[in-house]
Amino acid sequence: MAKTVGIGIQDFEKLIKRNCFYIDKTMFIKEWWESGDDITLITRPRRFGKTLNMSMLNCFLSSAYAGKGELFQGLSIWQEEKYRELQGTYPVINLSFARIKETTYAYTVRRIIELLMEQFRQYPELMESDRLSRQDKEYIERMQTNMTEFDASAALHRLSELLCKHYNQKVVILLDEYDTPMQEAYVNGFWDELVAFTRNMFNSAFKTNQYLERAVMTGITRVSKESIFSDLNNLKVVTTTSDEYATSFGFTEEEVFAALELCESGLEKTKVKEWYDGFIFGKHGDIYNPWSILNVLDTGVITTYWANTSSNSLVGKLIREGNGNVKEQFEELLQGRHLYVPVDEQIVYNQLDDNENAIWSLLLASGYLKVLSYEDWSEIEIGDEANYELAVTNREVLIMLNGMVKSWFRKTNKDYNDFIKAMLMGDCKAMNVYMNRVALTIFSYFDTGRRPTGQEPERFYHGFVLGLIVELQKDYIVTSNRESGFGRYDVIIEPKNPNKNPAVIMEFKVYDKDDEETLKDTALAALAQIEDRQYATALFAKGVSADKIYKYGFAFQGKEVFIAMAE
Repeated sequence: MAKTVGIGIQDFEKLIKRNCFYIDKTMFIKEWWESGDDITLITRPRRFGKTLNMSMLNCFLSSAYAGKGELFQGLSIWQEEKYRELQGTYPVINLSFARIKETTYAYTVRRIIELLMEQFRQYPELMESDRLSRQDKEYIERMQTNMTEFDASAALHRLSELLCKHYNQKVVILLDEYDTPMQEAYVNGFWDELVAFTRNMFNSAFKTNQYLERAVMTGITRVSKESIFSDLNNLKVVTTTSDEYATSFGFTEEEVFAALELCESGLEKTKVKEWYDGFIFGKHGDIYNPWSILNVLDTGVITTYWANTSSNSLVGKLIREGNGNVKEQFEELLQGRHLYVPVDEQIVYNQLDDNENAIWSLLLASGYLKVLSYEDWSEIEIGDEANYELAVTNREVLIMLNGMVKSWFRKTNKDYNDFIKAMLMGDCKAMNVYMNRVALTIFSYFDTGRRPTGQEPERFYHGFVLGLIVELQKDYIVTSNRESGFGRYDVIIEPKNPNKNPAVIMEFKVYDKDDEETLKDTALAALAQIEDRQYATALFAKGVSADKIYKYGFAFQGKEVFIAMAE
Protein backbone atom coordinates (compact mmCIF):
# COMPACT_ATOMS: atom_id res chain seq x y z
CA MET A 1 0.00 0.00 0.00
CA ALA A 2 1.42 3.40 -1.02
CA LYS A 3 2.37 5.69 1.87
CA THR A 4 1.43 9.37 2.10
CA VAL A 5 4.46 11.56 1.39
CA GLY A 6 4.52 14.69 3.53
CA ILE A 7 6.46 17.48 1.81
CA GLY A 8 8.21 19.99 4.04
CA ILE A 9 7.20 18.39 7.36
CA GLN A 10 10.14 18.96 9.71
CA ASP A 11 8.31 18.18 12.94
CA PHE A 12 9.00 14.56 13.93
CA GLU A 13 5.90 14.21 16.11
CA LYS A 14 3.62 15.53 13.37
CA LEU A 15 5.22 13.25 10.77
CA ILE A 16 4.74 10.13 12.91
CA LYS A 17 1.21 10.96 14.06
CA ARG A 18 0.08 11.57 10.49
CA ASN A 19 1.57 8.22 9.50
CA CYS A 20 3.52 9.87 6.69
CA PHE A 21 6.29 8.18 4.77
CA TYR A 22 9.43 8.15 6.92
CA ILE A 23 12.83 6.54 6.46
CA ASP A 24 14.01 5.43 9.89
CA LYS A 25 17.00 7.51 11.05
CA THR A 26 16.50 6.93 14.78
CA MET A 27 19.76 5.02 15.17
CA PHE A 28 21.42 8.40 14.86
CA ILE A 29 20.34 8.86 18.50
CA LYS A 30 22.32 5.81 19.62
CA GLU A 31 25.38 6.62 17.51
CA TRP A 32 25.50 10.18 18.85
CA TRP A 33 24.80 9.27 22.47
CA GLU A 34 27.43 6.55 22.53
CA SER A 35 30.04 8.83 20.95
CA GLY A 36 30.33 10.53 24.35
CA ASP A 37 31.02 13.90 22.70
CA ASP A 38 30.02 16.93 24.75
CA ILE A 39 29.26 19.25 21.84
CA THR A 40 28.76 18.00 18.30
CA LEU A 41 28.66 20.22 15.23
CA ILE A 42 27.28 18.43 12.16
CA THR A 43 27.44 20.12 8.76
CA ARG A 44 25.33 18.93 5.85
CA PRO A 45 23.94 20.59 2.72
CA ARG A 46 20.52 22.21 2.83
CA ARG A 47 17.45 19.99 2.66
CA PHE A 48 19.29 16.98 4.07
CA GLY A 49 17.08 16.26 7.07
CA LYS A 50 19.02 18.24 9.66
CA THR A 51 15.93 19.91 11.10
CA LEU A 52 13.89 16.70 11.17
CA ASN A 53 16.68 14.87 12.98
CA MET A 54 16.95 17.65 15.53
CA SER A 55 13.19 17.47 16.07
CA MET A 56 13.55 13.70 16.49
CA LEU A 57 16.27 14.22 19.11
CA ASN A 58 14.07 16.68 20.95
CA CYS A 59 11.12 14.27 20.96
CA PHE A 60 13.34 11.49 22.24
CA LEU A 61 15.26 13.30 24.98
CA SER A 62 13.04 16.13 26.17
CA SER A 63 11.14 15.77 29.42
CA ALA A 64 8.30 17.55 27.62
CA TYR A 65 7.83 14.25 25.74
CA ALA A 66 8.07 12.00 28.79
CA GLY A 67 5.59 9.16 28.42
CA LYS A 68 5.34 9.61 24.64
CA GLY A 69 7.47 6.64 23.70
CA GLU A 70 4.77 5.56 21.25
CA LEU A 71 6.29 8.04 18.80
CA PHE A 72 9.21 5.63 18.45
CA GLN A 73 7.41 2.32 18.54
CA GLY A 74 8.32 0.22 15.52
CA LEU A 75 11.46 2.27 14.89
CA SER A 76 15.01 0.99 15.30
CA ILE A 77 15.89 2.88 18.47
CA TRP A 78 12.93 1.36 20.31
CA GLN A 79 14.45 -2.10 19.89
CA GLU A 80 17.25 -0.95 22.23
CA GLU A 81 15.92 -1.51 25.74
CA LYS A 82 18.29 0.84 27.56
CA TYR A 83 17.33 3.65 25.20
CA ARG A 84 13.68 3.25 26.06
CA GLU A 85 14.71 4.26 29.56
CA LEU A 86 16.48 7.36 28.20
CA GLN A 87 13.41 8.69 26.39
CA GLY A 88 11.93 11.85 27.90
CA THR A 89 14.50 12.26 30.69
CA TYR A 90 16.29 15.57 29.98
CA PRO A 91 15.35 19.22 29.95
CA VAL A 92 16.06 20.28 26.36
CA ILE A 93 16.61 23.77 24.93
CA ASN A 94 15.63 23.41 21.28
CA LEU A 95 16.05 26.37 18.94
CA SER A 96 16.78 27.17 15.31
CA PHE A 97 18.44 30.10 13.53
CA ALA A 98 17.03 28.98 10.15
CA ARG A 99 14.70 31.98 9.80
CA ILE A 100 17.20 34.63 10.88
CA LYS A 101 18.04 36.13 7.49
CA GLU A 102 18.12 39.84 8.22
CA THR A 103 20.17 42.36 6.24
CA THR A 104 21.50 44.45 9.14
CA TYR A 105 23.26 43.71 12.40
CA ALA A 106 20.58 45.44 14.50
CA TYR A 107 17.73 43.43 12.95
CA THR A 108 19.68 40.18 13.23
CA VAL A 109 20.38 40.63 16.93
CA ARG A 110 16.77 41.68 17.46
CA ARG A 111 15.55 38.45 15.85
CA ILE A 112 17.94 36.38 17.99
CA ILE A 113 16.70 38.18 21.10
CA GLU A 114 13.08 37.45 20.13
CA LEU A 115 13.98 33.79 19.68
CA LEU A 116 15.66 33.66 23.09
CA MET A 117 12.73 35.41 24.80
CA GLU A 118 10.43 32.76 23.33
CA GLN A 119 12.66 30.08 24.85
CA PHE A 120 12.05 31.52 28.32
CA ARG A 121 8.28 31.50 27.67
CA GLN A 122 8.33 27.79 26.86
CA TYR A 123 8.93 26.77 30.48
CA PRO A 124 6.02 28.14 32.58
CA GLU A 125 6.81 25.48 35.18
CA LEU A 126 9.86 27.52 36.20
CA MET A 127 7.65 30.28 37.56
CA GLU A 128 5.93 27.74 39.86
CA SER A 129 9.11 25.97 40.90
CA ASP A 130 9.96 25.84 44.60
CA ARG A 131 13.59 25.26 43.64
CA LEU A 132 14.01 28.72 42.14
CA SER A 133 14.46 31.91 44.13
CA ARG A 134 12.42 35.08 43.85
CA GLN A 135 15.36 36.69 42.04
CA ASP A 136 15.42 33.81 39.56
CA LYS A 137 11.75 34.31 38.77
CA GLU A 138 12.13 38.05 38.44
CA TYR A 139 14.95 37.43 35.97
CA ILE A 140 12.75 35.02 33.98
CA GLU A 141 9.94 37.59 33.82
CA ARG A 142 12.34 40.21 32.46
CA MET A 143 13.85 37.79 29.92
CA GLN A 144 10.38 36.99 28.59
CA THR A 145 9.62 40.59 27.68
CA ASN A 146 12.63 42.92 27.95
CA MET A 147 15.86 41.13 27.04
CA THR A 148 18.78 43.36 26.07
CA GLU A 149 21.71 42.58 23.77
CA PHE A 150 23.90 42.24 26.84
CA ASP A 151 21.42 39.79 28.39
CA ALA A 152 21.25 37.76 25.17
CA SER A 153 24.93 36.83 25.20
CA ALA A 154 24.43 34.89 28.46
CA ALA A 155 20.77 33.88 28.07
CA LEU A 156 21.33 30.24 27.08
CA HIS A 157 23.74 29.78 29.97
CA ARG A 158 21.29 31.26 32.46
CA LEU A 159 18.34 29.29 31.08
CA SER A 160 20.43 26.11 31.40
CA GLU A 161 21.10 26.97 35.04
CA LEU A 162 17.42 27.57 35.80
CA LEU A 163 16.29 24.35 34.11
CA CYS A 164 19.00 22.39 35.90
CA LYS A 165 17.87 23.78 39.24
CA HIS A 166 14.24 22.92 38.60
CA TYR A 167 14.70 19.43 37.11
CA ASN A 168 17.84 18.57 39.08
CA GLN A 169 19.24 17.42 35.74
CA LYS A 170 21.73 18.98 33.35
CA VAL A 171 20.33 20.20 30.04
CA VAL A 172 20.72 19.27 26.39
CA ILE A 173 20.95 22.13 23.88
CA LEU A 174 19.91 21.60 20.26
CA LEU A 175 20.75 24.47 17.89
CA ASP A 176 19.69 24.00 14.28
CA GLU A 177 21.11 25.97 11.30
CA TYR A 178 23.52 27.89 13.50
CA ASP A 179 25.32 29.48 10.53
CA THR A 180 22.36 31.02 8.67
CA PRO A 181 22.84 34.48 10.25
CA MET A 182 26.59 34.19 9.49
CA GLN A 183 26.00 33.83 5.77
CA GLU A 184 23.66 36.81 5.74
CA ALA A 185 26.16 38.85 7.75
CA TYR A 186 28.87 38.14 5.19
CA VAL A 187 26.68 38.95 2.20
CA ASN A 188 25.35 42.16 3.79
CA GLY A 189 28.58 43.46 5.31
CA PHE A 190 28.24 43.09 9.09
CA TRP A 191 30.30 39.94 9.61
CA ASP A 192 32.71 41.34 12.22
CA GLU A 193 29.93 42.74 14.39
CA LEU A 194 27.90 39.53 14.37
CA VAL A 195 30.96 37.36 15.04
CA ALA A 196 31.73 39.32 18.21
CA PHE A 197 28.17 38.89 19.48
CA THR A 198 27.93 35.22 18.49
CA ARG A 199 31.31 34.32 19.99
CA ASN A 200 30.21 35.63 23.39
CA MET A 201 26.87 33.81 23.22
CA PHE A 202 28.38 30.48 22.11
CA ASN A 203 31.22 30.57 24.61
CA SER A 204 28.75 31.24 27.40
CA ALA A 205 26.37 28.48 26.24
CA PHE A 206 28.89 25.80 25.35
CA LYS A 207 32.32 26.56 26.79
CA THR A 208 31.71 27.75 30.33
CA ASN A 209 28.31 26.12 30.92
CA GLN A 210 28.58 23.72 33.86
CA TYR A 211 24.85 23.02 33.54
CA LEU A 212 25.19 21.53 30.08
CA GLU A 213 25.00 17.76 29.63
CA ARG A 214 25.46 17.65 25.87
CA ALA A 215 24.72 19.68 22.75
CA VAL A 216 24.21 19.25 19.02
CA MET A 217 24.55 22.02 16.47
CA THR A 218 23.80 21.73 12.76
CA GLY A 219 24.54 23.95 9.80
CA ILE A 220 25.67 23.99 6.20
CA THR A 221 29.19 25.26 6.81
CA ARG A 222 31.86 24.79 9.41
CA VAL A 223 32.61 28.37 10.39
CA SER A 224 36.21 28.64 11.50
CA LYS A 225 36.87 27.89 15.14
CA GLU A 226 38.82 31.12 15.49
CA SER A 227 35.75 33.09 14.40
CA ILE A 228 33.10 31.97 16.88
CA PHE A 229 34.30 28.87 18.76
CA SER A 230 37.51 30.22 20.24
CA ASP A 231 38.94 27.98 22.98
CA LEU A 232 36.01 25.56 22.68
CA ASN A 233 38.16 22.47 23.08
CA ASN A 234 35.29 20.02 23.61
CA LEU A 235 33.72 20.61 20.16
CA LYS A 236 33.45 17.57 17.86
CA VAL A 237 33.09 18.66 14.24
CA VAL A 238 31.52 16.29 11.72
CA THR A 239 31.65 17.45 8.08
CA THR A 240 30.78 15.82 4.77
CA THR A 241 34.21 14.17 4.68
CA SER A 242 33.79 12.62 8.14
CA ASP A 243 32.73 8.99 8.59
CA GLU A 244 30.52 9.68 11.62
CA TYR A 245 26.74 9.78 10.99
CA ALA A 246 27.40 9.17 7.28
CA THR A 247 23.97 7.62 6.65
CA SER A 248 22.00 9.57 9.28
CA PHE A 249 21.45 12.56 7.02
CA GLY A 250 20.29 11.86 3.47
CA PHE A 251 18.95 8.63 1.99
CA THR A 252 21.08 5.65 1.03
CA GLU A 253 20.54 3.98 -2.33
CA GLU A 254 19.01 0.96 -0.62
CA GLU A 255 16.55 3.23 1.19
CA VAL A 256 15.67 5.11 -2.00
CA PHE A 257 15.03 1.99 -4.07
CA ALA A 258 12.91 0.48 -1.29
CA ALA A 259 10.94 3.75 -1.08
CA LEU A 260 10.27 3.72 -4.83
CA GLU A 261 8.69 0.30 -4.44
CA LEU A 262 6.82 1.12 -1.22
CA CYS A 263 5.27 4.26 -2.70
CA GLU A 264 4.49 2.46 -5.95
CA SER A 265 6.15 5.23 -7.95
CA GLY A 266 6.64 3.27 -11.16
CA LEU A 267 9.86 5.24 -11.79
CA GLU A 268 12.98 3.69 -13.28
CA LYS A 269 15.63 3.26 -10.60
CA THR A 270 18.45 3.91 -13.07
CA LYS A 271 16.97 7.29 -14.01
CA VAL A 272 16.44 8.29 -10.39
CA LYS A 273 20.05 7.31 -9.72
CA GLU A 274 21.33 9.35 -12.67
CA TRP A 275 19.58 12.47 -11.43
CA TYR A 276 19.89 12.33 -7.66
CA ASP A 277 22.70 9.98 -6.63
CA GLY A 278 26.23 11.23 -6.06
CA PHE A 279 26.56 12.66 -2.57
CA ILE A 280 29.45 11.18 -0.61
CA PHE A 281 29.78 11.46 3.17
CA GLY A 282 33.03 10.13 4.54
CA LYS A 283 33.67 6.80 2.87
CA HIS A 284 29.97 6.21 2.23
CA GLY A 285 28.85 6.90 -1.35
CA ASP A 286 25.49 6.66 -3.11
CA ILE A 287 23.76 9.17 -0.82
CA TYR A 288 20.66 10.93 -2.20
CA ASN A 289 19.16 14.31 -1.36
CA PRO A 290 16.00 13.67 0.74
CA TRP A 291 14.14 16.75 -0.50
CA SER A 292 14.45 15.73 -4.13
CA ILE A 293 13.55 12.09 -3.46
CA LEU A 294 10.46 13.01 -1.40
CA ASN A 295 9.25 15.29 -4.19
CA VAL A 296 9.85 12.57 -6.78
CA LEU A 297 7.88 10.12 -4.65
CA ASP A 298 5.08 12.66 -4.27
CA THR A 299 4.81 13.80 -7.89
CA GLY A 300 6.23 10.91 -9.87
CA VAL A 301 8.13 13.47 -11.96
CA ILE A 302 11.90 13.59 -12.32
CA THR A 303 13.09 17.21 -12.45
CA THR A 304 15.04 19.70 -10.31
CA TYR A 305 13.62 20.22 -6.81
CA TRP A 306 16.49 21.79 -4.90
CA ALA A 307 14.92 25.23 -4.47
CA ASN A 308 17.03 28.39 -4.27
CA THR A 309 18.22 29.54 -0.86
CA SER A 310 20.76 32.00 0.48
CA SER A 311 23.51 29.42 0.02
CA ASN A 312 22.80 29.47 -3.72
CA SER A 313 22.98 33.24 -3.91
CA LEU A 314 26.23 33.34 -1.96
CA VAL A 315 27.86 30.72 -4.18
CA GLY A 316 26.65 32.54 -7.29
CA LYS A 317 28.03 35.84 -6.03
CA LEU A 318 31.45 34.36 -5.27
CA ILE A 319 31.82 32.69 -8.66
CA ARG A 320 30.41 35.61 -10.64
CA GLU A 321 32.69 38.12 -8.96
CA GLY A 322 35.66 35.76 -8.70
CA ASN A 323 38.85 36.21 -10.68
CA GLY A 324 39.74 34.44 -13.92
CA ASN A 325 41.13 31.38 -12.16
CA VAL A 326 37.85 30.77 -10.36
CA LYS A 327 35.82 31.00 -13.56
CA GLU A 328 38.28 28.80 -15.44
CA GLN A 329 37.99 26.08 -12.80
CA PHE A 330 34.21 26.45 -12.77
CA GLU A 331 34.30 26.04 -16.55
CA GLU A 332 36.01 22.67 -16.05
CA LEU A 333 33.27 21.56 -13.66
CA LEU A 334 30.46 22.58 -16.02
CA GLN A 335 32.02 20.44 -18.73
CA GLY A 336 32.13 17.35 -16.54
CA ARG A 337 35.80 17.44 -15.64
CA HIS A 338 37.32 17.24 -12.16
CA LEU A 339 39.19 19.81 -10.09
CA TYR A 340 42.29 19.13 -8.03
CA VAL A 341 42.44 21.92 -5.45
CA PRO A 342 43.26 22.44 -1.76
CA VAL A 343 40.16 22.46 0.44
CA ASP A 344 39.89 23.86 3.95
CA GLU A 345 36.61 22.74 5.48
CA GLN A 346 36.76 25.61 7.98
CA ILE A 347 34.98 28.47 6.22
CA VAL A 348 36.48 31.84 7.05
CA TYR A 349 33.79 34.09 5.64
CA ASN A 350 35.74 37.31 5.82
CA GLN A 351 38.45 35.70 3.66
CA LEU A 352 36.16 34.47 0.88
CA ASP A 353 36.94 37.49 -1.31
CA ASP A 354 40.68 36.91 -1.18
CA ASN A 355 41.03 33.12 -1.02
CA GLU A 356 39.75 31.47 -4.19
CA ASN A 357 40.08 27.97 -2.71
CA ALA A 358 37.54 28.94 -0.06
CA ILE A 359 34.92 29.03 -2.83
CA TRP A 360 35.42 25.32 -3.52
CA SER A 361 35.17 24.63 0.20
CA LEU A 362 31.81 26.41 0.26
CA LEU A 363 30.60 24.55 -2.83
CA LEU A 364 31.59 21.26 -1.19
CA ALA A 365 29.83 22.12 2.08
CA SER A 366 26.73 23.27 0.19
CA GLY A 367 26.45 19.97 -1.68
CA TYR A 368 27.25 21.19 -5.19
CA LEU A 369 30.53 19.29 -5.27
CA LYS A 370 31.60 15.88 -4.01
CA VAL A 371 35.03 14.58 -2.97
CA LEU A 372 36.19 11.71 -5.16
CA SER A 373 39.60 11.39 -3.52
CA TYR A 374 42.09 13.38 -1.48
CA GLU A 375 45.74 13.28 -0.55
CA ASP A 376 46.75 11.83 2.78
CA TRP A 377 47.86 14.66 5.05
CA SER A 378 50.50 12.38 6.57
CA GLU A 379 52.24 12.26 3.19
CA ILE A 380 52.17 16.00 2.52
CA GLU A 381 55.37 18.02 2.80
CA ILE A 382 55.50 20.74 5.46
CA GLY A 383 54.15 23.96 3.97
CA ASP A 384 52.11 22.18 1.27
CA GLU A 385 48.36 21.62 1.21
CA ALA A 386 46.45 18.42 0.51
CA ASN A 387 44.63 18.45 -2.82
CA TYR A 388 41.08 17.17 -3.15
CA GLU A 389 39.61 15.72 -6.32
CA LEU A 390 36.22 17.41 -6.76
CA ALA A 391 33.36 16.94 -9.23
CA VAL A 392 29.78 18.18 -9.63
CA THR A 393 27.55 15.99 -7.46
CA ASN A 394 24.92 14.79 -9.95
CA ARG A 395 22.73 15.71 -12.90
CA GLU A 396 20.29 17.76 -10.82
CA VAL A 397 23.10 19.91 -9.42
CA LEU A 398 24.67 20.36 -12.87
CA ILE A 399 21.35 21.64 -14.22
CA MET A 400 21.11 24.05 -11.28
CA LEU A 401 24.62 25.38 -11.86
CA ASN A 402 23.86 25.88 -15.55
CA GLY A 403 20.74 27.79 -14.54
CA MET A 404 22.80 29.97 -12.23
CA VAL A 405 25.09 30.98 -15.11
CA LYS A 406 22.10 31.72 -17.35
CA SER A 407 20.68 33.97 -14.64
CA TRP A 408 23.76 36.19 -14.85
CA PHE A 409 22.65 37.33 -18.30
CA ARG A 410 18.96 37.61 -17.49
CA LYS A 411 18.98 41.41 -17.68
CA THR A 412 20.23 41.21 -21.27
CA ASN A 413 18.79 37.85 -22.23
CA LYS A 414 17.47 38.90 -25.66
CA ASP A 415 20.64 40.77 -26.62
CA TYR A 416 22.80 37.88 -25.41
CA ASN A 417 20.80 35.28 -27.36
CA ASP A 418 20.75 37.52 -30.44
CA PHE A 419 24.52 37.89 -30.14
CA ILE A 420 24.97 34.09 -30.14
CA LYS A 421 22.69 33.74 -33.19
CA ALA A 422 24.60 36.45 -35.05
CA MET A 423 27.92 34.80 -34.11
CA LEU A 424 26.81 31.46 -35.59
CA MET A 425 25.56 33.21 -38.74
CA GLY A 426 28.74 35.22 -39.32
CA ASP A 427 26.95 38.58 -38.86
CA CYS A 428 29.76 40.64 -37.34
CA LYS A 429 27.88 43.96 -37.54
CA ALA A 430 25.00 42.63 -35.44
CA MET A 431 27.47 41.03 -33.02
CA ASN A 432 29.01 44.43 -32.29
CA VAL A 433 25.61 45.97 -31.58
CA TYR A 434 24.43 43.22 -29.26
CA MET A 435 27.75 42.68 -27.49
CA ASN A 436 28.14 46.36 -26.59
CA ARG A 437 24.65 46.37 -25.09
CA VAL A 438 25.45 43.28 -23.02
CA ALA A 439 28.79 44.63 -21.82
CA LEU A 440 27.37 48.05 -20.98
CA THR A 441 24.54 46.56 -18.92
CA ILE A 442 26.24 43.84 -16.90
CA PHE A 443 29.97 44.62 -16.88
CA SER A 444 29.77 45.91 -13.31
CA TYR A 445 27.71 42.87 -12.32
CA PHE A 446 30.87 40.76 -12.64
CA ASP A 447 32.99 43.19 -10.63
CA THR A 448 33.50 42.87 -6.88
CA GLY A 449 32.95 46.54 -6.21
CA ARG A 450 36.30 46.69 -4.40
CA ARG A 451 38.19 47.57 -7.57
CA PRO A 452 37.37 50.22 -10.19
CA THR A 453 35.13 48.70 -12.84
CA GLY A 454 36.99 48.00 -16.07
CA GLN A 455 40.40 47.40 -14.56
CA GLU A 456 39.76 43.66 -14.54
CA PRO A 457 37.77 42.94 -17.72
CA GLU A 458 38.65 39.26 -17.33
CA ARG A 459 35.85 39.00 -14.78
CA PHE A 460 33.30 39.85 -17.44
CA TYR A 461 34.79 37.89 -20.30
CA HIS A 462 35.43 34.75 -18.27
CA GLY A 463 31.77 34.90 -17.23
CA PHE A 464 30.83 35.49 -20.85
CA VAL A 465 32.60 32.27 -21.87
CA LEU A 466 30.79 30.37 -19.10
CA GLY A 467 27.56 31.64 -20.64
CA LEU A 468 28.61 30.30 -24.05
CA ILE A 469 29.33 26.89 -22.54
CA VAL A 470 25.90 26.73 -20.94
CA GLU A 471 23.94 28.05 -23.92
CA LEU A 472 25.68 25.97 -26.60
CA GLN A 473 26.43 22.69 -24.86
CA LYS A 474 23.63 20.82 -26.64
CA ASP A 475 25.19 21.20 -30.10
CA TYR A 476 28.74 22.40 -29.41
CA ILE A 477 31.84 21.72 -27.37
CA VAL A 478 33.26 24.98 -26.04
CA THR A 479 36.93 24.98 -25.04
CA SER A 480 39.24 27.79 -24.02
CA ASN A 481 43.00 28.06 -23.78
CA ARG A 482 43.72 31.10 -21.68
CA GLU A 483 46.44 32.91 -19.82
CA SER A 484 45.93 35.30 -16.94
CA GLY A 485 46.17 39.02 -17.64
CA PHE A 486 44.52 38.49 -21.06
CA GLY A 487 47.79 38.01 -22.88
CA ARG A 488 45.74 35.28 -24.58
CA TYR A 489 42.19 34.03 -24.25
CA ASP A 490 41.20 32.08 -27.34
CA VAL A 491 37.90 30.24 -27.43
CA ILE A 492 37.07 27.44 -29.85
CA ILE A 493 33.43 26.46 -30.37
CA GLU A 494 33.44 23.05 -32.00
CA PRO A 495 30.21 21.67 -33.51
CA LYS A 496 29.25 18.15 -32.50
CA ASN A 497 27.89 17.79 -36.04
CA PRO A 498 30.35 19.61 -38.36
CA ASN A 499 28.17 18.88 -41.39
CA LYS A 500 25.31 20.82 -39.87
CA ASN A 501 26.78 23.64 -37.77
CA PRO A 502 29.72 26.04 -38.18
CA ALA A 503 32.73 26.30 -35.87
CA VAL A 504 33.89 29.51 -34.19
CA ILE A 505 37.31 30.73 -33.04
CA MET A 506 37.52 33.82 -30.80
CA GLU A 507 40.52 35.76 -29.58
CA PHE A 508 40.14 38.40 -26.85
CA LYS A 509 42.62 41.25 -26.41
CA VAL A 510 42.71 44.38 -24.27
CA TYR A 511 43.39 47.66 -26.07
CA ASP A 512 46.86 49.04 -25.32
CA LYS A 513 47.60 52.50 -26.72
CA ASP A 514 51.31 51.65 -26.83
CA ASP A 515 50.61 48.76 -29.24
CA GLU A 516 47.65 49.93 -31.32
CA GLU A 517 46.19 53.25 -32.36
CA THR A 518 42.54 52.22 -32.30
CA LEU A 519 40.30 49.57 -30.84
CA LYS A 520 39.84 48.21 -34.37
CA ASP A 521 43.60 47.73 -34.64
CA THR A 522 43.50 45.64 -31.46
CA ALA A 523 40.73 43.45 -32.91
CA LEU A 524 42.74 42.96 -36.13
CA ALA A 525 45.79 42.03 -34.05
CA ALA A 526 43.65 39.40 -32.32
CA LEU A 527 42.68 37.99 -35.75
CA ALA A 528 46.31 37.92 -36.78
CA GLN A 529 47.12 35.89 -33.69
CA ILE A 530 44.48 33.31 -34.66
CA GLU A 531 46.21 32.89 -38.01
CA ASP A 532 49.79 33.05 -36.75
CA ARG A 533 49.21 30.36 -34.15
CA GLN A 534 47.07 28.25 -36.49
CA TYR A 535 44.21 27.74 -34.03
CA ALA A 536 42.07 26.23 -36.81
CA THR A 537 44.35 23.18 -37.11
CA ALA A 538 42.50 21.30 -34.35
CA LEU A 539 39.20 21.88 -36.13
CA PHE A 540 40.58 20.70 -39.49
CA ALA A 541 41.67 17.49 -37.77
CA LYS A 542 38.08 16.88 -36.71
CA GLY A 543 36.66 17.27 -40.17
CA VAL A 544 35.53 20.91 -40.09
CA SER A 545 36.11 22.58 -43.45
CA ALA A 546 37.72 26.02 -43.66
CA ASP A 547 34.57 27.65 -45.06
CA LYS A 548 32.63 26.49 -41.97
CA ILE A 549 34.98 28.23 -39.49
CA TYR A 550 34.19 31.79 -38.35
CA LYS A 551 37.11 33.70 -36.82
CA TYR A 552 36.51 36.71 -34.58
CA GLY A 553 38.90 39.12 -32.91
CA PHE A 554 37.52 40.84 -29.79
CA ALA A 555 39.04 44.09 -28.57
CA PHE A 556 37.86 45.93 -25.51
CA GLN A 557 38.59 49.00 -23.49
CA GLY A 558 36.57 49.13 -20.29
CA LYS A 559 32.93 48.57 -21.29
CA GLU A 560 33.54 49.33 -24.98
CA VAL A 561 33.89 46.36 -27.32
CA PHE A 562 34.88 46.04 -30.97
CA ILE A 563 34.66 42.76 -32.88
CA ALA A 564 36.39 42.10 -36.21
CA MET A 565 35.79 39.06 -38.42
CA ALA A 566 38.30 37.34 -40.69
CA GLU A 567 37.43 37.47 -44.40
